[in-house]
Amino acid sequence: QTLLVNYKKGEMICKQGSFATSIMYLEKGLVKVYLEGKPKDLILTITPEKNILGLQSLYEGNNTFLYSVSTYNDSIVRIIDIQIFKQLLKQNPLFAYRMINVLNESTSQANNRFFSLTQKQLHGRLADILLCLSRKIFKSESFDLPLSRSDLSDLTSMSTESVIRIMKDFKDDGIIDFTNKSITLLDFARLENISAKG
Repeated sequence: QTLLVNYKKGEMICKQGSFATSIMYLEKGLVKVYLEGKPKDLILTITPEKNILGLQSLYEGNNTFLYSVSTYNDSIVRIIDIQIFKQLLKQNPLFAYRMINVLNESTSQANNRFFSLTQKQLHGRLADILLCLSRKIFKSESFDLPLSRSDLSDLTSMSTESVIRIMKDFKDDGIIDFTNKSITLLDFARLENISAKG
């Protein structure tokens, strides 16, 4: 009843506006969920493995994906037929309850992103993303980052140059350390303070 699909880094899993025939479960990898736009896309969430994609398309009167999803690294996705998924929701209250929790968590993350992008200065936005990556995505103070500086600029609605400059500021101030793709958060308290002050 399900299909396992391998995606390479940078591949699109689903496209905004396309017909939604399935729900996806990210077995392995890291993806971005985003609204396509010109000149830039708006990244809604970064989603790690063991998460469901496409739930927001499940409501009466809608049959298309409301956003695009593409991979940050090689990923494995389990494709679940949308009709089977809907049947599960109707027949299994515990499953439906868990899906509501997943939706609420996703909405909360998107709301926090919106607040950060519209209310915070550049340093606060980057601090937010670094804290989110550490706590919610990689669950570690040290992690290898599959995102490029350009990806970070999309996430924070900053120029790539600003991301590079502020990363260097944070490193010079002893808040973070990084080499190539590896990042270590050295001072959570100061990052939280920068995030809170915006």
